[in-house]
Amino acid sequence: MQSDYEKIKQAIDYVRAHAPTQPSLEQIATKVGLSPAYFQRLFRRWAGVSPKRLLQHVNAVEAKRLLRESTPVLEAAFAVGLSGPSRLHDLIVSTEAVTPGEYAEHGKGLDIRYGWHESPFGCCLIGLTDRGVCALRFADPSEVEHEQDQFREEWARARLIQDQRSTAEVIETIFKTEVPRQLLLHLRGTNFQVKVWEALLRIPEHCVASYSDLANRLGIPTATRAVANAVGANPVAYLIPCHRVLRSTGELGGYRWGLDRKAVMLARELARSNQSFSQGC
Repeated sequence: MQSDYEKIKQAIDYVRAHAPTQPSLEQIATKVGLSPAYFQRLFRRWAGVSPKRLLQHVNAVEAKRLLRESTPVLEAAFAVGLSGPSRLHDLIVSTEAVTPGEYAEHGKGLDIRYGWHESPFGCCLIGLTDRGVCALRFADPSEVEHEQDQFREEWARARLIQDQRSTAEVIETIFKTEVPRQLLLHLRGTNFQVKVWEALLRIPEHCVASYSDLANRLGIPTATRAVANAVGANPVAYLIPCHRVLRSTGELGGYRWGLDRKAVMLARELARSNQSFSQGC
């Protein structure tokens, strides 16, 4: 049986593929095998807005406009610096990087508790050290084993402990928290990668940036490709919002956990924002 996320993903994929024809609510509902009335209720429950409002955010023209409108907010966000906590929903997210020695040792001496859980964006794997969240990865059912193998490879010398109870509490905090909570990230990456990931945390929830814009704001305008590679290597999906980075054309670009999932994340996030396209960011 398909989850709400899978139905929404299927609907958004259909809309993206047929954007020039502007498919109706009835056409989209038929595509996902639901009645228009039920499909409308599903959207409301999942996204908090109507299908029409949510689906407009996957349009590349609107995305390109949002890139322009995000500029003043990004300038203000980056003006305060790239270190320290950044707000995500009701979470206060801060980071700690592994030391160079720990990076080379692939987690030697670390205990990492991990578990698989359902989320608004499908099945996800989360990993926790005693210093914070070290991994958040998404996978479709056929990709679960591959993602777990990749996770084990990245932390090859750590002791991995499956602990559904501990990890479930953190998943609850990430996706269902209603009051401000502190959340720490324990990041394994090069100094350059960590710098890019910290920059991603400065992109507000209702804004997006292009890869070249991100490079410019980091003071390395000729390193767009290197910045894009670092964005793609983000080990903590969603919390470090690499889904908010688009191509300058408004196209989604790449995404480590699938373009459909990126479209769903971005559409849901923008639609639930307190500010609309017409108001700007």
